[in-house]
This record gives sequence, C-alpha cells and structure tokens, in this order.
Amino acid sequence: MVKSNNSQIIWSKLAKPKTTKAYETYWKFACERQDIFFKRLFNESKPWTSDPILIEYKFTNAYRASDRVSQYLIKNVIYNGNESPNEVFFRIILFKLFNKIETWELFKQNLGDIGYYNYSFKTYNKILTEAMRNKRRIYSAAYIMASGKSVFNYDAKHSNHLKLIELMIKNELPEKITELKSLQALFELLKSYPTIGDFLAYQLAIDINYSNLTTFSEMEFIVPGPGAIDGITKCFSDFMGYSLSDLIKYTTDVQQEEFSIRNLSFKTLFGRHLQLIDCQNLFCEVDKYSRIAHPEIKGVSGRTRIKQKYKVHSDSIEVWYPPKWGLNTKKEK
Repeated sequence: MVKSNNSQIIWSKLAKPKTTKAYETYWKFACERQDIFFKRLFNESKPWTSDPILIEYKFTNAYRASDRVSQYLIKNVIYNGNESPNEVFFRIILFKLFNKIETWELFKQNLGDIGYYNYSFKTYNKILTEAMRNKRRIYSAAYIMASGKSVFNYDAKHSNHLKLIELMIKNELPEKITELKSLQALFELLKSYPTIGDFLAYQLAIDINYSNLTTFSEMEFIVPGPGAIDGITKCFSDFMGYSLSDLIKYTTDVQQEEFSIRNLSFKTLFGRHLQLIDCQNLFCEVDKYSRIAHPEIKGVSGRTRIKQKYKVHSDSIEVWYPPKWGLNTKKEK
C-alpha cells in the first residue's frame, strides 16, 4: 500500500467515507486514461479507447507530469538553459504565469535565448503588448490569473505579472527556495506574493519541484483546487469527518487496494504510483467526466457541460520526466 506520512494511522481511527457511483468511476477513469497514454506512447493504432466520453472530450492524463504543457515545461524550459537558481526560477515562473506554450515560443522567436541575465521589462512587455494588439491569446484558460493592477499599477495584466517576477527575483526568492525544508513551506512562501492565491501557489510549487531547486516528495502536502473540490463532493456522499485534503490523501493511500478489488489493471508510471497531485487532478477530471456520465450527481459549482473537445496534437508522443525521479531509463515497453 502507498503511504503518505502517518495517514494510515489516521484512517484506522476514522470510519471510511461514504462513496457514490462517481467514486467507482474515479478508478475506472484513471485506469482508462492511463491506458490511452501508454497506447499513444507505444504508437498503437487508433482507436485508443471505446469510451465515448473520452473520445469526444478533453481530459488531462492520470499523471500531471505526463500532460502536454507539463512535459513542455520539463523538457524545454526547466532543463534547457542555464542551471543557476535565478535562471531556472525565472524560466519556470515566466512560463507558468502564462502557462501557454505558444507564449513561450513567441518569446523564443523574438529573443532567441530566454533568461533573466538578458531580461528587460521594456522588451518583454513590448512583445506581449504587440501580441495582444494582434488578437493573440497569451494566457492559458487552465486557470484565472489575478490582474495585479492594485499592486503594480499597470493597466495590462501581463505588465503586472512581469513586475511580479521582478519583485520575486529582487527579493532573492530563488535562493530562499533552495533553503526550504518542505513543499508546504514552498507553497506558503509563494502564496505570500501578490496575485498568488492557494491554487496557483500550489501549482507553482509542484512545477518548481520538478526542477533541481528542490527535492520534495509529491506525497508531502496537498491543496485541493476548485475542480478537485467539485470532484470530491461528487465522489463522497459523506466525508465522515475527513477534510478535503484528507480525502485526497486517503484516496492516494488506498489506490492499489481500490484497483485490485475492482479487478482493474492500472499501469503505473514506470513504477511510480499516483502521487497526491495526481489524485487531486483526477478528482478534477472525474468532476468533468461525471457531468456526462452521472448528471444526477451535483457538485459545488453546478456546472453541467464539458467545454473542451478532444483534439489530438499528434498520434505519437515522447515523454521525459525530471531526472531525479529515475524514470527516463524505464520507458522501453
């Protein structure tokens, strides 16, 4: 069984949370979505699934680090450039505040090399301003970014976010990060900056932890996002005293047992079991999936549609994970 800290002791003292049909779907969804991932990875021919919902709509992978944007971040941003703390941090935060591959590529087209050593607010701001004038989207729709105008006094949101990065570097945040002792401490430090709330702080903490700036376990600490809260609410009819974070930890801990009792053959990520961040994301995806599969089960937000349709960027994929995970030598079928 996968353990996170001393959570098994906690679970033994509490009654099990009461589950719904969506909880059954959670495990089937995780298994099927991971099967699709491996079929694409090993260049198997379509169709990769017979599930009509997975065929029609867009869902993230079972493992967050396997998603397209995370893979681009790891391969093309974090581990592609100067490895000093300032430079690695600058690249991560610049990429993630916009969270859009096309915006990073726009910087590359205009600047060649991207780094804090040659950073100029005027230059970077001009690139983004011109892109906006040309009706180009520079932000991902994955999450809503606060404008920061009340803090940095620029009308354009992107200008304020560039100033936020400057403030972080000025405060020697990269060096401070390397001295932290826990993922939660990283989360709290990031959350102390303007425009960064709980959800974004946790996502940034996970992204920074892909780098060599930190070496924290993804089983240390979890912060439920809005989508995950919806999914948890749909999967459990009675929390039985558990907090939202506890329910994610509980689900992560019992994953092997839950797959086994349902006779589901879940393929781990080359031996890496689902981590807290992965199970949190799966709750978010099951919330969306349940809007079609279980419309009678209501979440917190009341959303009833899945907005994004599935589009294949390419039939085959290549993946590369943080070297410290030791997975990149295990990818042969």
